[in-house]
Amino acid sequence: MTRRAAHSSACPLDTHDEASRLAVLQSLELLDTPPEREFDAIVQCAKSALDCQIALVSIVDDHRQWFKAKCGLDAAQTPREQAFCAHVVAAEALLVVPDATADPRFAANPLVTGAPHIRFYAGVPIYADGGEMHPGAHPLGTLCVIDDKPRNLSAVDEKILRDLASLVESLIVARNTAANAIRLSEERRAMLQQLDLNHRQFKQAERMANIGSWRLDLLEENLEWSDQVYAIHELARSAIPPLVKALEYYPPQARAAVSAALTRTIQTGESMDEESDFITARGALRRVRTMGELEMRDGQAVAVIGVFQDITSRHALEQALRETAHVDDLTKIANRAHFNQVADQEISAARQRDESLALILIDLDHFKTVNDRCGHMAGDDLLRLMAAKLRAPYLAECFAARLGGDEFVLLVPARKAGGNLTRLIGRLLGDLRHPVRHDDGIIPVSGTIGASWLDDTVRDRSELLHRADVALYEAKRISRGTATIFGQAGLITPDDGKSTPALRAVY
Repeated sequence: MTRRAAHSSACPLDTHDEASRLAVLQSLELLDTPPEREFDAIVQCAKSALDCQIALVSIVDDHRQWFKAKCGLDAAQTPREQAFCAHVVAAEALLVVPDATADPRFAANPLVTGAPHIRFYAGVPIYADGGEMHPGAHPLGTLCVIDDKPRNLSAVDEKILRDLASLVESLIVARNTAANAIRLSEERRAMLQQLDLNHRQFKQAERMANIGSWRLDLLEENLEWSDQVYAIHELARSAIPPLVKALEYYPPQARAAVSAALTRTIQTGESMDEESDFITARGALRRVRTMGELEMRDGQAVAVIGVFQDITSRHALEQALRETAHVDDLTKIANRAHFNQVADQEISAARQRDESLALILIDLDHFKTVNDRCGHMAGDDLLRLMAAKLRAPYLAECFAARLGGDEFVLLVPARKAGGNLTRLIGRLLGDLRHPVRHDDGIIPVSGTIGASWLDDTVRDRSELLHRADVALYEAKRISRGTATIFGQAGLITPDDGKSTPALRAVY
Protein backbone atom coordinates (compact mmCIF):
# COMPACT_ATOMS: atom_id res chain seq x y z
CA MET A 1 0.00 0.00 0.00
CA THR A 2 1.52 3.38 -1.03
CA ARG A 3 2.25 5.75 1.85
CA ARG A 4 2.14 9.51 1.60
CA ALA A 5 5.19 11.44 2.78
CA ALA A 6 4.99 12.98 6.26
CA HIS A 7 3.61 16.57 6.21
CA SER A 8 3.31 19.50 8.59
CA SER A 9 -0.18 20.54 9.79
CA ALA A 10 -1.55 23.55 11.62
CA CYS A 11 -3.03 21.25 14.25
CA PRO A 12 -0.88 18.29 15.30
CA LEU A 13 -4.01 16.18 15.86
CA ASP A 14 -5.52 16.55 12.34
CA THR A 15 -4.44 15.05 9.04
CA HIS A 16 -4.42 17.12 5.84
CA ASP A 17 -7.64 15.35 4.68
CA GLU A 18 -9.35 14.50 7.96
CA ALA A 19 -12.85 14.26 6.47
CA SER A 20 -11.82 11.58 3.96
CA ARG A 21 -9.85 9.72 6.60
CA LEU A 22 -12.85 9.58 8.95
CA ALA A 23 -15.14 8.52 6.08
CA VAL A 24 -12.84 5.60 5.23
CA LEU A 25 -12.66 4.65 8.91
CA GLN A 26 -16.46 4.60 9.23
CA SER A 27 -16.84 2.56 6.03
CA LEU A 28 -14.71 -0.23 7.50
CA GLU A 29 -17.14 -0.71 10.44
CA LEU A 30 -14.16 -1.43 12.67
CA LEU A 31 -14.82 0.89 15.62
CA ASP A 32 -16.34 -0.62 18.79
CA THR A 33 -16.25 -4.18 17.44
CA PRO A 34 -15.55 -7.16 19.75
CA PRO A 35 -11.98 -8.45 20.23
CA GLU A 36 -10.67 -10.74 17.47
CA ARG A 37 -7.97 -13.32 18.12
CA GLU A 38 -5.89 -12.40 15.05
CA PHE A 39 -5.44 -8.79 16.22
CA ASP A 40 -4.88 -9.94 19.82
CA ALA A 41 -2.14 -12.31 18.65
CA ILE A 42 -0.30 -9.45 16.93
CA VAL A 43 -0.17 -7.21 20.03
CA GLN A 44 0.93 -10.17 22.15
CA CYS A 45 3.68 -10.85 19.61
CA ALA A 46 4.73 -7.15 19.60
CA LYS A 47 4.80 -7.01 23.42
CA SER A 48 6.93 -10.16 23.60
CA ALA A 49 9.24 -9.36 20.67
CA LEU A 50 10.04 -5.82 21.86
CA ASP A 51 9.91 -6.76 25.57
CA CYS A 52 7.58 -3.86 26.39
CA GLN A 53 4.91 -3.41 29.04
CA ILE A 54 2.05 -2.53 26.65
CA ALA A 55 1.23 -3.15 22.97
CA LEU A 56 -1.84 -1.72 21.20
CA VAL A 57 -3.66 -1.57 17.89
CA SER A 58 -5.07 1.96 18.22
CA ILE A 59 -7.80 3.37 15.96
CA VAL A 60 -8.12 7.19 16.00
CA ASP A 61 -11.52 8.78 15.23
CA ASP A 62 -12.59 12.43 15.56
CA HIS A 63 -12.52 12.61 19.38
CA ARG A 64 -10.78 9.53 20.81
CA GLN A 65 -8.38 6.70 20.25
CA TRP A 66 -10.05 3.29 20.62
CA PHE A 67 -8.10 0.05 21.03
CA LYS A 68 -9.01 -2.74 18.62
CA ALA A 69 -6.45 -4.94 20.41
CA LYS A 70 -4.51 -4.40 23.60
CA CYS A 71 -2.03 -6.24 25.77
CA GLY A 72 -0.95 -4.92 29.16
CA LEU A 73 -3.61 -2.16 29.42
CA ASP A 74 -7.15 -2.26 30.85
CA ALA A 75 -8.52 0.96 29.29
CA ALA A 76 -10.64 0.59 26.14
CA GLN A 77 -10.04 4.12 24.85
CA THR A 78 -8.54 7.54 25.69
CA PRO A 79 -9.30 11.12 24.54
CA ARG A 80 -7.68 12.02 21.24
CA GLU A 81 -6.00 15.10 22.69
CA GLN A 82 -4.05 12.84 25.07
CA ALA A 83 -3.16 10.25 22.43
CA PHE A 84 0.46 9.82 21.35
CA CYS A 85 -1.00 7.89 18.42
CA ALA A 86 -2.78 11.01 17.15
CA HIS A 87 0.66 12.50 16.41
CA VAL A 88 1.60 9.40 14.40
CA VAL A 89 -1.64 9.62 12.38
CA ALA A 90 -1.15 13.34 11.73
CA ALA A 91 2.50 12.96 10.64
CA GLU A 92 1.94 9.61 8.88
CA ALA A 93 5.37 8.53 10.08
CA LEU A 94 7.08 6.46 12.74
CA LEU A 95 7.13 8.22 16.12
CA VAL A 96 9.68 7.22 18.77
CA VAL A 97 9.62 8.92 22.17
CA PRO A 98 12.59 7.63 24.21
CA ASP A 99 11.51 9.45 27.39
CA ALA A 100 8.13 11.20 27.47
CA THR A 101 9.02 13.11 30.65
CA ALA A 102 11.82 14.84 28.73
CA ASP A 103 9.69 15.61 25.65
CA PRO A 104 7.85 18.97 25.87
CA ARG A 105 5.01 17.58 23.72
CA PHE A 106 4.16 14.92 26.27
CA ALA A 107 5.75 15.76 29.63
CA ALA A 108 2.46 17.15 31.05
CA ASN A 109 0.25 14.51 29.41
CA PRO A 110 -2.03 12.76 31.98
CA LEU A 111 -0.93 9.40 30.54
CA VAL A 112 2.65 10.35 31.47
CA THR A 113 2.05 12.00 34.83
CA GLY A 114 -0.51 9.33 35.79
CA ALA A 115 -1.32 5.74 34.87
CA PRO A 116 -0.01 4.01 32.80
CA HIS A 117 3.01 6.32 33.39
CA ILE A 118 4.29 6.30 29.82
CA ARG A 119 8.03 6.88 29.43
CA PHE A 120 8.84 5.11 26.17
CA TYR A 121 6.55 5.08 23.11
CA ALA A 122 7.03 3.82 19.57
CA GLY A 123 4.24 3.72 17.00
CA VAL A 124 3.89 3.19 13.26
CA PRO A 125 0.81 4.20 11.24
CA ILE A 126 -1.75 1.70 9.97
CA TYR A 127 -3.27 2.51 6.58
CA ALA A 128 -6.39 1.59 4.61
CA ASP A 129 -7.14 2.27 0.96
CA GLY A 130 -10.03 4.67 0.44
CA GLY A 131 -11.07 3.24 -2.92
CA GLU A 132 -12.69 5.38 -5.62
CA MET A 133 -14.64 7.56 -3.17
CA HIS A 134 -11.54 8.62 -1.22
CA PRO A 135 -8.45 7.77 -3.32
CA GLY A 136 -5.16 7.04 -1.61
CA ALA A 137 -4.00 5.43 1.58
CA HIS A 138 -5.48 6.91 4.75
CA PRO A 139 -4.00 6.43 8.25
CA LEU A 140 -6.54 4.75 10.55
CA GLY A 141 -4.40 4.52 13.67
CA THR A 142 -1.23 2.82 14.83
CA LEU A 143 0.47 -0.29 16.06
CA CYS A 144 2.40 0.91 19.09
CA VAL A 145 4.42 -0.34 22.04
CA ILE A 146 4.72 1.43 25.40
CA ASP A 147 6.92 1.03 28.45
CA ASP A 148 7.15 2.72 31.85
CA LYS A 149 10.94 2.91 31.51
CA PRO A 150 12.90 5.13 29.07
CA ARG A 151 14.60 3.30 26.21
CA ASN A 152 15.39 3.47 22.49
CA LEU A 153 14.06 1.59 19.47
CA SER A 154 16.68 -0.45 17.60
CA ALA A 155 16.64 -0.96 13.83
CA VAL A 156 15.65 -4.62 14.39
CA ASP A 157 12.80 -3.55 16.70
CA GLU A 158 11.62 -1.00 14.13
CA LYS A 159 11.51 -3.67 11.39
CA ILE A 160 9.52 -6.02 13.64
CA LEU A 161 7.07 -3.21 14.44
CA ARG A 162 6.64 -2.29 10.76
CA ASP A 163 6.20 -5.96 9.74
CA LEU A 164 3.53 -6.44 12.40
CA ALA A 165 1.80 -3.21 11.29
CA SER A 166 1.69 -4.58 7.72
CA LEU A 167 0.04 -7.71 9.07
CA VAL A 168 -2.57 -5.57 10.87
CA GLU A 169 -3.32 -3.82 7.57
CA SER A 170 -3.71 -7.20 5.84
CA LEU A 171 -6.08 -8.38 8.56
CA ILE A 172 -8.22 -5.25 8.18
CA VAL A 173 -8.39 -5.80 4.41
CA ALA A 174 -9.23 -9.51 4.84
CA ARG A 175 -11.83 -8.71 7.50
CA ASN A 176 -13.48 -6.11 5.30
CA THR A 177 -13.32 -8.36 2.23
CA ALA A 178 -14.89 -11.27 4.12
CA ALA A 179 -17.70 -9.05 5.42
CA ASN A 180 -18.30 -7.71 1.92
CA ALA A 181 -18.30 -11.25 0.51
CA ILE A 182 -21.03 -12.36 2.93
CA ARG A 183 -22.99 -9.18 2.22
CA LEU A 184 -22.69 -9.76 -1.52
CA SER A 185 -23.80 -13.36 -1.07
CA GLU A 186 -26.96 -12.26 0.76
CA GLU A 187 -27.74 -9.50 -1.73
CA ARG A 188 -27.34 -11.92 -4.62
CA ARG A 189 -30.30 -13.94 -3.35
CA ALA A 190 -32.40 -10.95 -2.19
CA MET A 191 -32.06 -8.67 -5.21
CA LEU A 192 -32.85 -10.65 -8.35
CA GLN A 193 -32.59 -7.59 -10.58
CA GLN A 194 -28.92 -7.19 -9.54
CA LEU A 195 -28.05 -10.87 -9.86
CA ASP A 196 -25.74 -10.69 -12.85
CA LEU A 197 -23.82 -7.59 -11.67
CA ASN A 198 -23.43 -8.86 -8.12
CA HIS A 199 -22.28 -12.25 -9.39
CA ARG A 200 -19.42 -10.68 -11.40
CA GLN A 201 -18.39 -8.49 -8.47
CA PHE A 202 -18.38 -11.47 -6.15
CA LYS A 203 -16.19 -13.50 -8.51
CA GLN A 204 -13.68 -10.66 -8.64
CA ALA A 205 -13.61 -10.40 -4.84
CA GLU A 206 -13.10 -14.16 -4.56
CA ARG A 207 -10.11 -14.19 -6.87
CA MET A 208 -8.48 -11.15 -5.27
CA ALA A 209 -8.89 -12.36 -1.67
CA ASN A 210 -8.73 -16.13 -2.31
CA ILE A 211 -12.18 -16.41 -0.72
CA GLY A 212 -15.06 -18.58 -1.87
CA SER A 213 -18.68 -18.77 -0.74
CA TRP A 214 -20.76 -21.79 0.20
CA ARG A 215 -24.33 -22.61 1.14
CA LEU A 216 -25.71 -25.68 2.92
CA ASP A 217 -29.44 -26.22 2.35
CA LEU A 218 -30.78 -27.58 5.65
CA LEU A 219 -33.89 -29.16 4.10
CA GLU A 220 -32.23 -30.95 1.17
CA GLU A 221 -28.77 -31.18 2.82
CA ASN A 222 -27.29 -29.98 -0.46
CA LEU A 223 -24.06 -28.01 -0.70
CA GLU A 224 -23.48 -25.12 -3.10
CA TRP A 225 -19.92 -23.97 -3.79
CA SER A 226 -18.58 -20.96 -5.67
CA ASP A 227 -15.76 -21.37 -8.19
CA GLN A 228 -13.13 -20.28 -5.67
CA VAL A 229 -14.15 -23.00 -3.20
CA TYR A 230 -13.47 -25.54 -5.95
CA ALA A 231 -10.13 -23.84 -6.65
CA ILE A 232 -9.07 -23.98 -2.99
CA HIS A 233 -10.00 -27.69 -2.88
CA GLU A 234 -8.04 -28.22 -6.14
CA LEU A 235 -11.11 -29.87 -7.62
CA ALA A 236 -12.55 -29.53 -11.10
CA ARG A 237 -15.97 -27.89 -11.12
CA SER A 238 -18.37 -30.85 -11.20
CA ALA A 239 -20.85 -32.46 -8.85
CA ILE A 240 -20.37 -31.10 -5.33
CA PRO A 241 -19.45 -33.83 -2.84
CA PRO A 242 -21.93 -34.51 -0.04
CA LEU A 243 -21.28 -32.84 3.31
CA VAL A 244 -19.63 -35.92 4.85
CA LYS A 245 -17.23 -36.21 1.89
CA ALA A 246 -16.48 -32.46 1.98
CA LEU A 247 -15.48 -32.72 5.64
CA GLU A 248 -12.95 -35.45 4.79
CA TYR A 249 -10.60 -32.81 3.36
CA TYR A 250 -9.91 -31.75 6.95
CA PRO A 251 -7.50 -33.82 9.11
CA PRO A 252 -9.37 -35.78 11.84
CA GLN A 253 -8.94 -33.28 14.67
CA ALA A 254 -9.83 -30.29 12.48
CA ARG A 255 -12.74 -32.23 10.96
CA ALA A 256 -14.24 -32.78 14.41
CA ALA A 257 -13.88 -29.09 15.28
CA VAL A 258 -15.47 -27.86 12.02
CA SER A 259 -18.29 -30.40 12.27
CA ALA A 260 -19.00 -29.38 15.88
CA ALA A 261 -18.99 -25.68 14.94
CA LEU A 262 -21.41 -26.30 12.05
CA THR A 263 -23.74 -28.30 14.33
CA ARG A 264 -23.61 -25.52 16.93
CA THR A 265 -24.54 -22.92 14.31
CA ILE A 266 -27.53 -24.97 13.14
CA GLN A 267 -28.74 -25.70 16.69
CA THR A 268 -28.12 -22.33 18.37
CA GLY A 269 -27.82 -19.77 15.58
CA GLU A 270 -24.32 -18.86 16.75
CA SER A 271 -22.04 -17.85 13.86
CA MET A 272 -19.11 -20.16 13.13
CA ASP A 273 -15.53 -19.04 12.56
CA GLU A 274 -12.99 -21.86 12.41
CA GLU A 275 -9.33 -21.73 11.36
CA SER A 276 -7.76 -25.12 10.68
CA ASP A 277 -5.43 -27.26 8.60
CA PHE A 278 -6.81 -28.60 5.32
CA ILE A 279 -5.62 -31.12 2.73
CA THR A 280 -6.58 -30.51 -0.91
CA ALA A 281 -7.67 -33.16 -3.38
CA ARG A 282 -4.07 -33.23 -4.67
CA GLY A 283 -2.64 -33.74 -1.18
CA ALA A 284 -1.37 -30.19 -0.60
CA LEU A 285 -1.45 -28.96 3.00
CA ARG A 286 -3.23 -25.62 3.39
CA ARG A 287 -4.51 -23.43 6.20
CA VAL A 288 -8.13 -22.32 5.76
CA ARG A 289 -10.73 -20.22 7.53
CA THR A 290 -14.38 -21.28 7.44
CA MET A 291 -17.08 -18.78 8.45
CA GLY A 292 -20.82 -19.30 8.40
CA GLU A 293 -24.16 -18.10 9.74
CA LEU A 294 -27.82 -19.08 9.49
CA GLU A 295 -29.96 -17.95 6.58
CA MET A 296 -33.47 -17.26 7.88
CA ARG A 297 -36.72 -17.20 5.92
CA ASP A 298 -40.06 -16.40 7.54
CA GLY A 299 -38.51 -16.96 10.95
CA GLN A 300 -37.17 -20.40 10.03
CA ALA A 301 -33.56 -21.47 9.45
CA VAL A 302 -33.34 -22.72 5.87
CA ALA A 303 -29.59 -22.80 5.23
CA VAL A 304 -26.12 -22.04 6.51
CA ILE A 305 -24.26 -19.55 4.31
CA GLY A 306 -20.65 -18.60 4.63
CA VAL A 307 -17.23 -18.02 3.18
CA PHE A 308 -14.19 -20.26 2.80
CA GLN A 309 -10.76 -18.64 2.62
CA ASP A 310 -7.24 -19.93 1.94
CA ILE A 311 -5.12 -18.19 4.61
CA THR A 312 -1.97 -20.28 4.10
CA SER A 313 0.28 -17.29 3.35
CA ARG A 314 -1.02 -15.22 6.23
CA HIS A 315 -0.66 -18.15 8.63
CA ALA A 316 2.93 -18.72 7.50
CA LEU A 317 3.72 -15.03 8.06
CA GLU A 318 2.21 -15.17 11.55
CA GLN A 319 4.29 -18.26 12.33
CA ALA A 320 7.44 -16.57 11.02
CA LEU A 321 6.77 -13.45 13.09
CA ARG A 322 6.12 -15.58 16.15
CA GLU A 323 9.45 -17.34 15.57
CA THR A 324 11.18 -13.98 15.15
CA ALA A 325 9.80 -12.92 18.51
CA HIS A 326 10.75 -16.13 20.31
CA VAL A 327 13.83 -17.64 18.63
CA ASP A 328 17.48 -16.55 18.69
CA ASP A 329 18.39 -16.01 15.05
CA LEU A 330 21.94 -17.41 15.31
CA THR A 331 21.45 -20.56 17.41
CA LYS A 332 17.77 -21.30 16.63
CA ILE A 333 16.97 -21.91 20.30
CA ALA A 334 14.78 -19.65 22.45
CA ASN A 335 15.86 -16.04 22.97
CA ARG A 336 15.86 -14.07 26.21
CA ALA A 337 12.35 -12.64 25.74
CA HIS A 338 10.91 -16.13 25.24
CA PHE A 339 12.92 -17.46 28.20
CA ASN A 340 11.48 -14.74 30.44
CA GLN A 341 7.96 -15.69 29.37
CA VAL A 342 8.45 -19.45 29.77
CA ALA A 343 10.34 -19.12 33.06
CA ASP A 344 7.53 -17.07 34.59
CA GLN A 345 4.98 -19.65 33.42
CA GLU A 346 7.02 -22.61 34.68
CA ILE A 347 7.68 -20.98 38.07
CA SER A 348 3.96 -20.30 38.50
CA ALA A 349 3.05 -23.86 37.45
CA ALA A 350 5.68 -25.39 39.76
CA ARG A 351 4.33 -23.43 42.73
CA GLN A 352 0.78 -24.55 41.96
CA ARG A 353 1.93 -28.18 41.83
CA ASP A 354 4.07 -27.69 44.94
CA GLU A 355 7.11 -28.81 42.96
CA SER A 356 10.61 -27.46 42.58
CA LEU A 357 12.45 -26.35 39.48
CA ALA A 358 16.15 -25.98 38.71
CA LEU A 359 17.83 -23.27 36.65
CA ILE A 360 21.24 -23.92 35.08
CA LEU A 361 23.21 -20.87 33.92
CA ILE A 362 26.08 -21.55 31.48
CA ASP A 363 28.94 -19.22 30.56
CA LEU A 364 31.39 -20.32 27.86
CA ASP A 365 35.05 -20.13 28.83
CA HIS A 366 37.56 -18.63 26.36
CA PHE A 367 34.83 -17.67 23.86
CA LYS A 368 36.38 -14.22 23.38
CA THR A 369 39.73 -15.87 22.63
CA VAL A 370 38.07 -17.92 19.87
CA ASN A 371 36.57 -14.75 18.39
CA ASP A 372 39.86 -12.84 18.59
CA ARG A 373 42.12 -15.57 17.22
CA CYS A 374 39.84 -17.51 14.86
CA GLY A 375 37.36 -14.85 13.78
CA HIS A 376 33.70 -14.20 14.42
CA MET A 377 32.52 -16.88 11.99
CA ALA A 378 34.30 -19.48 14.12
CA GLY A 379 32.72 -17.90 17.19
CA ASP A 380 29.27 -18.15 15.61
CA ASP A 381 29.90 -21.79 14.71
CA LEU A 382 30.89 -22.45 18.33
CA LEU A 383 27.69 -20.86 19.65
CA ARG A 384 25.60 -22.97 17.26
CA LEU A 385 27.46 -26.10 18.38
CA MET A 386 26.85 -25.34 22.06
CA ALA A 387 23.16 -24.70 21.38
CA ALA A 388 22.97 -28.08 19.63
CA LYS A 389 24.49 -29.74 22.72
CA LEU A 390 21.66 -28.23 24.79
CA ARG A 391 19.20 -30.12 22.57
CA ALA A 392 20.76 -33.52 23.36
CA PRO A 393 18.25 -36.34 24.06
CA TYR A 394 19.04 -36.47 27.78
CA LEU A 395 18.00 -32.77 28.00
CA ALA A 396 14.79 -33.28 26.02
CA GLU A 397 12.54 -32.32 28.94
CA CYS A 398 14.52 -29.13 29.62
CA PHE A 399 13.93 -25.67 28.13
CA ALA A 400 17.08 -24.16 26.57
CA ALA A 401 17.65 -20.52 25.67
CA ARG A 402 20.44 -18.14 24.74
CA LEU A 403 20.41 -15.10 26.99
CA GLY A 404 22.93 -13.21 24.86
CA GLY A 405 26.62 -13.29 23.99
CA ASP A 406 28.12 -16.55 25.25
CA GLU A 407 25.54 -17.08 28.00
CA PHE A 408 22.96 -19.88 27.90
CA VAL A 409 20.33 -21.12 30.33
CA LEU A 410 18.43 -24.36 31.00
CA LEU A 411 15.18 -24.78 32.93
CA VAL A 412 15.11 -28.28 34.40
CA PRO A 413 11.76 -29.64 35.68
CA ALA A 414 11.62 -31.39 39.05
CA ARG A 415 10.94 -34.79 37.46
CA LYS A 416 14.25 -34.45 35.58
CA ALA A 417 16.37 -32.72 38.22
CA GLY A 418 15.13 -34.34 41.41
CA GLY A 419 17.97 -36.39 42.92
CA ASN A 420 20.03 -36.23 39.71
CA LEU A 421 20.88 -32.55 39.18
CA THR A 422 24.55 -33.01 40.15
CA ARG A 423 24.95 -35.95 37.75
CA LEU A 424 23.13 -34.06 34.97
CA ILE A 425 25.40 -31.01 35.45
CA GLY A 426 28.50 -33.21 35.47
CA ARG A 427 27.49 -34.80 32.17
CA LEU A 428 26.72 -31.38 30.70
CA LEU A 429 30.12 -30.04 31.77
CA GLY A 430 31.75 -32.89 29.86
CA ASP A 431 29.66 -32.21 26.76
CA LEU A 432 30.56 -28.51 26.82
CA ARG A 433 34.30 -29.24 26.63
CA HIS A 434 35.32 -28.51 23.05
CA PRO A 435 38.97 -27.76 22.20
CA VAL A 436 39.25 -25.36 19.25
CA ARG A 437 42.35 -25.75 17.08
CA HIS A 438 44.05 -22.74 15.49
CA ASP A 439 47.48 -21.83 14.12
CA ASP A 440 48.93 -21.07 17.57
CA GLY A 441 47.66 -24.19 19.27
CA ILE A 442 44.47 -25.26 21.02
CA ILE A 443 41.92 -23.09 22.84
CA PRO A 444 40.37 -25.17 25.68
CA VAL A 445 36.74 -24.07 25.35
CA SER A 446 34.51 -25.28 28.18
CA GLY A 447 31.43 -24.19 30.06
CA THR A 448 31.26 -22.97 33.64
CA ILE A 449 27.90 -23.53 35.32
CA GLY A 450 25.96 -22.03 38.18
CA ALA A 451 22.67 -23.60 39.25
CA SER A 452 19.86 -22.67 41.61
CA TRP A 453 16.73 -24.35 42.95
CA LEU A 454 13.26 -22.81 43.11
CA ASP A 455 12.11 -22.85 46.74
CA ASP A 456 9.90 -20.79 49.04
CA THR A 457 12.62 -18.16 49.50
CA VAL A 458 12.82 -17.35 45.78
CA ARG A 459 10.55 -14.43 44.95
CA ASP A 460 10.61 -14.54 41.16
CA ARG A 461 12.53 -15.33 37.99
CA SER A 462 15.03 -12.52 38.54
CA GLU A 463 16.05 -13.86 41.94
CA LEU A 464 16.29 -17.45 40.65
CA LEU A 465 18.57 -16.22 37.85
CA HIS A 466 20.59 -14.05 40.24
CA ARG A 467 21.28 -17.02 42.52
CA ALA A 468 22.49 -19.10 39.58
CA ASP A 469 24.70 -16.17 38.55
CA VAL A 470 26.24 -16.03 42.06
CA ALA A 471 26.92 -19.78 41.88
CA LEU A 472 28.43 -19.44 38.40
CA TYR A 473 30.94 -16.80 39.46
CA GLU A 474 31.89 -18.86 42.50
CA ALA A 475 32.68 -21.77 40.16
CA LYS A 476 34.72 -19.45 37.91
CA ARG A 477 36.62 -18.19 40.94
CA ILE A 478 37.61 -21.73 41.86
CA SER A 479 38.16 -23.33 38.45
CA ARG A 480 36.75 -22.75 34.97
CA GLY A 481 34.86 -25.67 33.47
CA THR A 482 33.25 -26.63 36.79
CA ALA A 483 29.93 -25.91 38.50
CA THR A 484 28.40 -25.03 41.86
CA ILE A 485 24.80 -25.02 43.07
CA PHE A 486 23.61 -22.01 45.07
CA GLY A 487 23.30 -22.81 48.75
CA GLN A 488 25.03 -26.19 48.44
CA ALA A 489 28.63 -26.98 49.31
CA GLY A 490 30.89 -28.71 46.84
CA LEU A 491 32.34 -28.34 43.38
CA ILE A 492 30.93 -30.33 40.45
CA THR A 493 33.37 -31.49 37.77
CA PRO A 494 32.89 -33.25 34.45
CA ASP A 495 34.88 -36.30 35.57
CA ASP A 496 32.11 -38.29 37.23
CA GLY A 497 29.26 -35.86 37.91
CA LYS A 498 29.69 -36.21 41.66
CA SER A 499 30.28 -33.44 44.17
CA THR A 500 33.82 -33.18 45.56
CA PRO A 501 34.46 -32.51 49.29
CA ALA A 502 33.06 -29.18 50.36
CA LEU A 503 35.06 -26.05 49.66
CA ARG A 504 32.43 -23.68 51.01
CA ALA A 505 28.73 -23.05 50.62
CA VAL A 506 27.72 -20.51 47.97
CA TYR A 507 25.40 -17.75 49.22
